[in-house]
Amino acid sequence: MAAGYVEILGMRHVARLLAGTLVGRLPNATAAIAIVLFVRAEGGSYSLAGALAAVYGVANAVGQPLLGRLVDLHGQPRVQLPAALASAVAMAVFAWAGVGPLLVAYAAVAAAGLFTPPLEGGLRALWPSVLRREDQVHTAYAMDAVAQEVMFTVGPLLVTLCVSLWSAQAALLVLNVVGVLGALSVVVSAPSRAWRSAPREAHWLGALRSPGLLVLLAAFLFVGVALGSITVASVPYADEHGGDAVYGWLMAALGLGALVGGVGYGARRWRGAPERRLRVLVAFLAVCYLPLMLMPGAVAMVALAALAGVFLAPAIACAFVLVDRHAPAGTVTEAFSWLVTTFTVGSSVGTGLAGPVVEAGGALWGFVVPGAAGGVSLLVLVVAGRVLAAPAGGGVVAAVSENDPNRAVEPRFSSGDRA
Repeated sequence: MAAGYVEILGMRHVARLLAGTLVGRLPNATAAIAIVLFVRAEGGSYSLAGALAAVYGVANAVGQPLLGRLVDLHGQPRVQLPAALASAVAMAVFAWAGVGPLLVAYAAVAAAGLFTPPLEGGLRALWPSVLRREDQVHTAYAMDAVAQEVMFTVGPLLVTLCVSLWSAQAALLVLNVVGVLGALSVVVSAPSRAWRSAPREAHWLGALRSPGLLVLLAAFLFVGVALGSITVASVPYADEHGGDAVYGWLMAALGLGALVGGVGYGARRWRGAPERRLRVLVAFLAVCYLPLMLMPGAVAMVALAALAGVFLAPAIACAFVLVDRHAPAGTVTEAFSWLVTTFTVGSSVGTGLAGPVVEAGGALWGFVVPGAAGGVSLLVLVVAGRVLAAPAGGGVVAAVSENDPNRAVEPRFSSGDRA
């Protein structure tokens, strides 16, 4: 199983780009918990902490596609590094000013979220220029999805470690400095400096003018709803079965399941149309959410949480292939950034929706939400199956890869910047 990953990681630039992107995204992955811990240390209320974290999240959701469009227009180094510096400076202002001047605090976290560099979308735009075979690109997408699970597991641990060793203020500063270094490592690399987006048709909708992309965004909005609702529904369950420790195990199991599923998915070469494969993966994802409603004992529930996560990373990796395929020429970074934004917004909606549901009907009805959301996601993919199956760009196959600085013929790639 590891052969495909070893082959890819051994290729030039791959390990550096993957590691640099993960490190560069560390501030974003840890922002919510770092903000909450800092506000608590400053004597602020949990309501204030939640509000500031929400402002960061909304600003981040707005900024990702906007910055992604700028990357497509002007290249990665000219956008990614200045954005990373601006985000880090804004968070440093928040760390030094504290929560006393509320206007400054809100403005600082909003700026930090807005200028978070779209490293995630940028990396996926680079893969076709670094990995010359289509199956390698697909494996890289799976490896990317797995790495996300590792980052979102390790990131909070690093925050708490920094807080325990130094302070919550130091955690904000250190993690953002590290993030800038990660972004710097990516943008000074040869693939990042050489990458150029294809000529794009001027259109105010940008990547959103693609019907196939809109279908994917709609489907993954509900996948995000499912994931966000699980995090809330698990709280009352944990309160009745052992407290915070059980909650931590449930969240860790969800991430572990996604990690295992992503590793297995990426280790195999898949044949057939990716849109059909995505429907199958989302169907399994939705079905695996249903057993959570059984709410058995803590050990069994942890196992069910791991099962619920197994098909998440494979579904995301398969979606990457389709986003790449349906992104209009010259909008690949923006298209991937829209997927990130949509998933984030969906998770926030799921969190907000599950709260009242849990209060009204308890944990059981809270676990109904992810199953229902997964079903709606599958329904979107089934109803719009012809849209996803339609060849991007009217089926015109280009002879060159947009991401290839040498414009070498890439007969296995479909067109433009799409793998």
